[in-house]
Amino acid sequence: MTVTAERHSTARLSSPWSRGALVALAGAVPALAFPAPSLWWLAYVSLVPWMLLVRSAPTGRRAAVDGWLGGAGFMLAVHHWLLPSLSVFIVAIALLLGALWAPWGWAVRRLLGPDAGPGRSAVATVLVPSAWLMVELARSWQYLGGPWGLLGASQWQVPPALRLASIGGVWLVSFLVVLVNTCLVALITVPALRRPAISALLVTGVLTTAVWLWAPRAQQSGSARIAVVQSGVLPTGDSRFAREVALTRTLVGSHPDLVVWGESSVSVDLTDHPKTAARLAELSREVGADLLINVDAERADHTGISKTSMLIGPDGPTGPTYDKMRLVPFGEYIPLRSVLGWATSVGRAAGEDRMPGTRQVVMDTGKVRFGPLVCFESAFPDMSRHLAGDGAQLLIAQSSTSTFQRSWAPAQHASLAALRAAEDWRPMVHATLTGISAVYDADGRQVGHRIGTSGSTTEVFQVPLASGVSPYVRFGDWVPRLALLLVLSAVAYEVTSRVRRPAPALPGSVAQAK
Repeated sequence: MTVTAERHSTARLSSPWSRGALVALAGAVPALAFPAPSLWWLAYVSLVPWMLLVRSAPTGRRAAVDGWLGGAGFMLAVHHWLLPSLSVFIVAIALLLGALWAPWGWAVRRLLGPDAGPGRSAVATVLVPSAWLMVELARSWQYLGGPWGLLGASQWQVPPALRLASIGGVWLVSFLVVLVNTCLVALITVPALRRPAISALLVTGVLTTAVWLWAPRAQQSGSARIAVVQSGVLPTGDSRFAREVALTRTLVGSHPDLVVWGESSVSVDLTDHPKTAARLAELSREVGADLLINVDAERADHTGISKTSMLIGPDGPTGPTYDKMRLVPFGEYIPLRSVLGWATSVGRAAGEDRMPGTRQVVMDTGKVRFGPLVCFESAFPDMSRHLAGDGAQLLIAQSSTSTFQRSWAPAQHASLAALRAAEDWRPMVHATLTGISAVYDADGRQVGHRIGTSGSTTEVFQVPLASGVSPYVRFGDWVPRLALLLVLSAVAYEVTSRVRRPAPALPGSVAQAK
């Protein structure tokens, strides 16, 4: 490259607008590691361009801005399929959530910047991933959108990563991915740290391999025949219900232990519609198995709309019901509707808020104990972990992504079931109205084949059940807690160092001393 070209390139990069656009683009790269592209290997290098730009920032403030804009780019890329529903409002949400990465950007420059020595850069291999986890933990709060697109979730089909998830959840996998990226940045930018960085990568590889080969695993304990009914895209609730009934009747003679319908599979409250309830009970008798349905309708007592998972036996509704607890912001309710209600005029935001449930339940058919989740809830590691701890033998997520049928959303949503299964040592069924429906065993391996978004059919899966308590279920979110401790310790050290640093001597005082 000529000197003139270098100067022009530097000038372009020094422009705030050009630099901001480049940082946002670099922040969007990790989204390619998730389904549908599923370039899982890209996750281990995808943060490098973003981090190189951040560390080159002229000031800590500019590094924080680069962290913010890169985070906004990542959020926009991971959630781009929401654009038809939220319109331009998704840009505002991405900018809001992207601000969570501002402290991370500052930390990257502080620990890996041009003035960082080998000692500080070595500490970065632990603190940069820890700071990333703080961002993931903060944005996992349901009112900020929930844990969709956690970096570790991109490794859902990688067996060693799934084994790590059984030890420390998706958080441990995220930590590992960011650690590898950090070591690569150190290799590129800090010559004195090349040998320690290579050593860190080798140690990480050895430990991951050891966990994959020798960490405890779930023990198989029987199996259950689970039938999934996927209706496909239909214009009305009545036509969908009729199709589900017809598909379920084809299961007569197949001897399932449980039949699962998708989210919003029934559009009327059964208390107000006894004929519908009687029809479902008759269907259960015909098939010889309980039906797990999901009612999305105004409650009979007129207290609001809820999404309720309900078990239907030969004599009608049986056992406890489950109301969806964690609702999708803007999709199922609008936060601060009095202020943000205008979102309904620019997209497909919820016209009326759903009512959230208050507690999780474990249902029992007499043949299998299972824990129900509804759609978005399969993204939350703590919910499935609690169900496994409460004695569920099987996890079931009822979902509907028909609004985003031709996007990356169905594939990404289905992939989360593999991660939850591996974390909790419990097989998981992801049953949808319109695809993708899939089943995974307790190691996160796919059982049978997926039902794609074009399918309108039934499938009976022989699901191997498992026993035992995974380390993640036993010890919970120990990885983000440890990361928080490390970050707080680093902040305390930084503040203490600044307080103890002697103030520069004034010119007058120097002259008097002489």
